[in-house]
Amino acid sequence: MNIERPSESWDDYQLIDSGGFEKLERFGRFTMIRPEPKALWDKALTEGEWKRRAQTAFTPGAGFSKAGKEDSGVWTMLGRMQEQWNIAYRLPAAPDFLSECNGAELRLRLGLTAFKHVGVFPEQAPNWDFIYRQVARLRANNMKMGVAQPPRVLNLFAYTGAASLAARAAGADVTHLDSVRQVVTWARHNMEISSLDGIRWTIDDALKYVTRQVRRGASFDGIILDPPAYGRGPDGERWKLDECLNDILKGCAHILAPMNSFLVLNLYSNGYSAMLADTLVACAFGPAGRRTSGELVLKDDYGRILPLSVYTRLER
Repeated sequence: MNIERPSESWDDYQLIDSGGFEKLERFGRFTMIRPEPKALWDKALTEGEWKRRAQTAFTPGAGFSKAGKEDSGVWTMLGRMQEQWNIAYRLPAAPDFLSECNGAELRLRLGLTAFKHVGVFPEQAPNWDFIYRQVARLRANNMKMGVAQPPRVLNLFAYTGAASLAARAAGADVTHLDSVRQVVTWARHNMEISSLDGIRWTIDDALKYVTRQVRRGASFDGIILDPPAYGRGPDGERWKLDECLNDILKGCAHILAPMNSFLVLNLYSNGYSAMLADTLVACAFGPAGRRTSGELVLKDDYGRILPLSVYTRLER
């Protein structure tokens, strides 16, 4: 099993300390305190030092830990900061596949939301790198076969779009799908400030969308899935990961091209393991291709490793 984390050269993100069910993080110019259920150990720094360094702290509300409201709460200002600001992320070059894919800088707008999130999940950076390289690989293979059209990539549960931007920066034809209109608007802004264009925006329920694509005989060269544990579609459709994940993966197996393609499955739910993700993908997609699985983690300045999600990737 692989353990991956963002490069230490990423200047705009830092996990300073963790522990006591919280994490002290810096995003660009601003440092914050957020809940983290997996930080079971003691903090390295004192409470006073945390508050001295942070400009804001998230306080869970009464609904915290209840289904659908587990992340709700309020931000308490501890210093001066902006409600919105930008950070940058530099994708690594992929010249071994395509010389023109020499890296790209993504720009991401961050903001304080009522659900403890700020618009980016930094541990996902290794997935963004993988997606960028995979699109470069697919494009290079297409050129060898005389195929002019770019790889088609579908990003389901796409949130504010960092994975969509990584695919588009490498030259993919990207469909970005999320069920929340405001989040899609946020993703579009990220595309614009990253000097990209051409992403196709779709507001829909992921399972319904995939089911329609199966009926239409659609085909994609890359599929990205980063589903929440539960949620609602644009028309109030109820999403519960345990009940829907297998069905959506089986649908994706029908629309993922059998050759020259890739898949990324990322799972956050507590209790889900990399082996579980690997077994799900193996059962849905069959033995063809190369699968790799592992955990995405963050490492604080005191050497503690914070595991945050599990993934399985498929390359054909």
